[in-house]
Amino acid sequence: MRVLIVDDHTLVRAGLTRLLQTFDGIQVVAEASNAEQALEMALFHVPDLILLDLSLPGRSGLEALTDIRQRLPHARAVMMSMHDDAAHVRDALDRGAVGFLVKDAAPAELELALRAAHAGQVFLSPQISAKMLAPLMSKERATGIGALSPRQKQILRRLGTGQTTKEIAADLGISIKTVETHRARMMESLGCRRANDLLLMAVRHENELG
Repeated sequence: MRVLIVDDHTLVRAGLTRLLQTFDGIQVVAEASNAEQALEMALFHVPDLILLDLSLPGRSGLEALTDIRQRLPHARAVMMSMHDDAAHVRDALDRGAVGFLVKDAAPAELELALRAAHAGQVFLSPQISAKMLAPLMSKERATGIGALSPRQKQILRRLGTGQTTKEIAADLGISIKTVETHRARMMESLGCRRANDLLLMAVRHENELG
């Protein structure tokens, strides 16, 4: 497994190189300190994997990733960062990264990430996975009125005041069809079989709807 290391700190690159040399079957073929060098080294060496720091001087690691994948569409990159910001993680994955590690990860975690990436799998540091899954888990636990989206609560509140679908659409600046779609989804989510059941639910839970 041939690896390109991209980080703007010389000591970090040296440390990673020495660490990766202890992993069986992994060879560091090149190093780069910025986005331009990263692309140049990737094109020259065509590594199996790129270990890429998110924060680089000038153009970011995310921009470097985009550049590399435009020229080498099958390139596999594992991003590194001091932070576990979910937005950066999603951006990296959207741009084609197959892994995301926090820099204080254990050496064993780095090896797992590289081997997973080489096998075509996605690897995220456990603390990143936990942070990204938390909102999904909370949505799964929500039931009844609490499971509705903010937009659905707006519509349900207006239904409870007696507004028609047309009036709600005009009030919220959305189409009538969109209101009808939300109504159908609310009925399914709340277990309402008839439109009147939905109106009763709106009146009964008025305080929860804001």
